[in-house]
Amino acid sequence: MSMPTLLSQHIVRRPQRIALLQYIAEEGSITRAAKSAGLSYKAAWDAIDELNNLAQKPLVQRSVGGKGGGGARLSSEGERVLRLYQKLQTLQAQVLEAAEDASDLDLLGRLMLRTSARNQLHGKVIAISSQGRNDAIRLQLAGGLTLVAQITHDSTLRLDLETGTEVVALIKAGWLELLAIEDSATPGYNELTGIIEEILDAEDGPSEVRIGLPNGRTLCALAEPLHLRSLDLAADKPVRVQFAPSYVLLGTPL
Repeated sequence: MSMPTLLSQHIVRRPQRIALLQYIAEEGSITRAAKSAGLSYKAAWDAIDELNNLAQKPLVQRSVGGKGGGGARLSSEGERVLRLYQKLQTLQAQVLEAAEDASDLDLLGRLMLRTSARNQLHGKVIAISSQGRNDAIRLQLAGGLTLVAQITHDSTLRLDLETGTEVVALIKAGWLELLAIEDSATPGYNELTGIIEEILDAEDGPSEVRIGLPNGRTLCALAEPLHLRSLDLAADKPVRVQFAPSYVLLGTPL
């Protein structure tokens, strides 16, 4: 199943977040677009990260800071997806009219996947190797980045995974470990390098660290402020992220 279909499922399930694209096109500001969409500033950033990570190409091009809380505009891909959203609004109205019973819509809702994982990255299977009862699934992400997921062989069969299958890799923010750029990753772990875009401190608990990857996608990690200070990590500084292959969950469209 192609990525536009995955985005279409997301559009139907989370119309408020997709509508944010329209407000960004109109306002050119994250703050003003969030207000128009009825989202908090943080929720707007979360939505942009999620949409960019799920798409083949980033939908929103942004700049942190500045007047109005940061400028933003749609990429050509974002404009295309916005047109898709507008078409799906028409199709959705037709589906609602055609539903024979309210239970039909409840069934469709149960079939749509929602997840608490903050990081959702679109990728394609490029290799599968056996590791006893487990399989190592190598994925190629946008921009040529790769990562490995370790799942059971039964899961490989259940998901019908093979070379060329498109999947979404799900990684919880708390599973990402931040390293200084000069530190070596744990052998066998996935390793990605990026630039810290923003650190959002919490009143009680770990800080939220947004990391821009070279392919334009964004990772969200959680880290204690003391750990960040010990590694001298701050906004605009490079950082290395590592995580075990067993921490990568895979999802495929129904």
